[in-house]
Formats: sequence, C-alpha cells, structure tokens
Amino acid sequence: MSETALILAAGMGTRMKSRLAKVLHPVLGWPMVRHAVAACQGAGLSVRVVVNHQEDAVRAALADCGVAFTRQPEPRGTGHAVLSALADLPAEGTLLVLPGDAPLLRTETLLALRAAHRGQAVTCLSVVLADGAEYGRIVRDDGPLRIVEAAELSPPRRAALREVNTGVYAFDLAFLHAAVPTLRPHPPKGEVYLTDLLELAWAEGRAAVVVHDGDPAEVMGVNDRWALSQAEAALGLRLKQRWALAGVSFQDPAGTRVEVEVSLAPDVTIGPGCVLGRGTVLEEGVVVGPHCVLSDCRVGAGAEILAHSVVDGATVAAGAHVGPFARLRPGARLEEGARVGNFVEVKAAVLERGAKVNHLSYVGDARVGAGANVGAGTITCNYDGVRKHRTDIGAGAFIGSNTALVAPVSVGDGAIVGAGSVVVQDVPADALALARGQQVNKPGMARRIRARNEELAGKRG
Repeated sequence: MSETALILAAGMGTRMKSRLAKVLHPVLGWPMVRHAVAACQGAGLSVRVVVNHQEDAVRAALADCGVAFTRQPEPRGTGHAVLSALADLPAEGTLLVLPGDAPLLRTETLLALRAAHRGQAVTCLSVVLADGAEYGRIVRDDGPLRIVEAAELSPPRRAALREVNTGVYAFDLAFLHAAVPTLRPHPPKGEVYLTDLLELAWAEGRAAVVVHDGDPAEVMGVNDRWALSQAEAALGLRLKQRWALAGVSFQDPAGTRVEVEVSLAPDVTIGPGCVLGRGTVLEEGVVVGPHCVLSDCRVGAGAEILAHSVVDGATVAAGAHVGPFARLRPGARLEEGARVGNFVEVKAAVLERGAKVNHLSYVGDARVGAGANVGAGTITCNYDGVRKHRTDIGAGAFIGSNTALVAPVSVGDGAIVGAGSVVVQDVPADALALARGQQVNKPGMARRIRARNEELAGKRG
C-alpha cells in the first residue's frame, strides 16, 4: 500500500511581514519547508508539496530533494489545497498531511502517528497547551468528535478547551478521494477546511485524535518572526545536544549556532560565540576558539582555529593552525602543519605542508610551497583590473616583510626576497631578490626641515 506525505506550502504568511514566502524563511540553514520534507523522507514517505505563492522559488529551494509538486490555483484553504492535489495522489494507502511551516516536526512523531492510524479514516495529531490562542480546538464532548475554529467559540469556551489541532493528519486515501470533493466552503472567506473531515470520519466510526505527548513546540507552526527565532533556538538546542552526546564539547552552548548538514567528530571543542554553518566538517580533536564563523569547510584532525577567524569554503588539513583574526575564503587549502596567523586573508590558494603566513598578509590565487615563510605585510597582487593572475612561491622560500608580488610571477625553491621589495619578474631558485630603491641619507637635513617648519608656523601665528 502506498504511503505518501502531502506538505501544504502554498500560503503567503502575511504575519511574517516579509516579501519572502513564509515557508522559505531559513531555519538553521534550510528553508523551513525543507525541514518538513526531511522529516517525511526520514519516515520513508514519498513527498508531494502543494505550492502557489512564490511557486518558482519554492520549487527551486526543494529542487535537489526528490519531491513532486502540485499547484493550488488559488488560496482557498487547506481542504482546497488537498482537493487540488487529489488527482496526483494514489487511490489507496495512507496519506500524511502536514504544514510546511513546522520545521521542528520529528520523523519519530510522524512514525507514531502513522502507527496509531491503522484502520482509521482520519487520525488527527493534537497537543494540549496552557493557552490555545487562535488554534482550532478539539471538541470531544457535546456531540461528534470535531475540530472547531477558535473564532467560532465563545471566549470562555476557548479558554476551557486546551487541546488544539496541530494541522498534522493521517488519512485513508480511499476515504479522502470520496470525502474531499464533498466539503463545502465556510463563510466569510469561502475557504474549504480540511478539519471538516474529522467529523465526517467520526460519523463512520473511523476517526481518532492522538495527543502529542512531547514538547509542544515540535508541532507548532511558525506564524511570525518571533516564532521563527524560537524555532531556530529550539532546533539549535536539539542539534547541539545530539553532538554533545556524541562527544563534542560546547563551552557556551547557548551562544553557539550549529546549522543543519554539519558533521562533528568526537573530541571537537567549540568555543563561545561560534557559528558553524552548513557543510562544515570538523574531524577528531579540532579546537575552534571563541567567536569563529565556519561554513562549507573541512578541518582536519587536531587542527586549531583560533579566536575571531572566518573559514568559508576552505580546507584545513590535520595539524594546521589558523588565526586569530584570520580569514580563509573559498578555494583556500592549508596542508598539514601549515600556519595562517592574525589578520591574514587567503583566497583560492594552497599553503603546502609547513608553510607559514603569520601576519597581516593577503595571499590570493597562489601556491606557497612546503616550508616557505611569507613575512608580515606581504601581498600577492593577483588582479590587474581585468583578470586574475597566479603567484607561485617555491618550497623553502623566504619572502621578506612588506613585499608585493605582482602576478603572474614565481619565486623559486629556496629563494629569498628582501623586505620591502616589489617583485615583477620571476626569481630563480636559491637566488636573492632585492627590488627596492637605493637608500640615501642626508646628514642634518631633518634638523633643518624642523627649523624651517617652526619658522613657517611662527609666521602664520
């Protein structure tokens, strides 16, 4: 029998007060609808997403997720969204329906709902809240089992009913195909409510409501920016707890951000105030100092990233050292034992084994050979205003402080470049390159200049 999930992601989300569709707002590196997709796929469900508002952007955000799409021609409620997808759904089996704005929903919760659904036409997931706010209420007394919108209840009745609808359901598909076309619009907006199906199934003796007994935040939708920030905090805590239990040390868990698609090995240590973005891989024993930002990078075993460093799209091999206050941009690659120090920027360049760039330098579009040393204030002048050019520094070379290497240029193995040089020609291996003007000293001239300046100042006074 077919088991499918239908994610409702067609709405605007006006309370977000944003040009961006609600389901596209990011939660720890993914648009929130992608979290819903991942939960469903983790439960082994094939996934179909209902779209309308910013349809192309939603499709693009899920392009690599292996989901199918249905377009809801106009926003006329949840029942109409399911009606729009009915022709695309299997005739028999189980369908889970959930909102695209519930990024905290777990695979385990969906599996439990599916297990509880056996033999029912409709199974609704509910949760008990201290304040049900504007959520639809589950009504179990005074007639049929049903869901009543908060606006249709008196204030005392709303306050008394604390069990609310989460918008997550399991349906028997044969029942759904027969019942959804019979739903009628509700005034004043003319919307079709999926919630009406619970009462229809109750009339057949095939309705159930399962109360979620975990954290209520898991099943609550994100309706505004505050709820979005709360969802990020809750999911972040979940991820950090998982990594901590796997052997990762967080010196300040509350002040550290860990996004999805991050991989952390045992004995990794993360300092206060760090951000670990999508695609970050830290191998065993890596130490990340305070207030570092890492994304889409790989850091090898035992490497150290010191305070206030940024590593983006770079590779740092085992035993290498970065920072403090360093920046590795996309394409930077540090081999084993290489060192990049304070206020150094590296872009699209490789530092081979044991190479050092320790202070106040820019290395872009370059190779720094094994064991080479690049002095403070050195820059590779890689851009001529039109094109980028490469600099090649050989193994064991020594580049003196405040050197400008005007690419394309190479410095051979073991060569030395004197401090303050502007190198515009290749330097042979083991050669000494001096490319600076000859120093001239004029005795007494400084004293005469000061005296002249004092005389001019007196005249102006």
